Amino acid sequence: MPQIILVNIVVVLLVVGLHYEFLRQLSEMMSRFGQRLHRPRILLAVLGTLIANTVQVWVFALAYYLMNHSEGWGYLSGNFSGSLLDCAYYSFTAFTTLGFGDIEPFGAIRYLTGIEALTGLTLITWSASFLFVEMQRYWPTR
Repeated sequence: MPQIILVNIVVVLLVVGLHYEFLRQLSEMMSRFGQRLHRPRILLAVLGTLIANTVQVWVFALAYYLMNHSEGWGYLSGNFSGSLLDCAYYSFTAFTTLGFGDIEPFGAIRYLTGIEALTGLTLITWSASFLFVEMQRYWPTR
């Protein structure tokens, strides 16, 4: 049990750190745009947050892949071939809390699924807040 807790902590710290760095870099890039270039600034922010969240999903996918192919970590079952791409699909459904239910976790890997849903909800909300602030700051007033 301590191993799964440690894995969860490491993965969450990694994706939260990545998210922070993505948003910090986006802010710096956007500050270089002039005040009149509000459209490219907003598009950069939206695309940047989408890329950030996608990278984080793939971090979780890699963790699922490694855990699924190692002894004692549990497994994913259902409409699942064991490929990294299937792990990414599962990770997208967990991160977004969509949860189609066609792939089901068994064993210790379930804990990573739960923490991914909570982390995804938090990071997606952080992205939305970032976009809201940027749009408030740079959206043209009428």
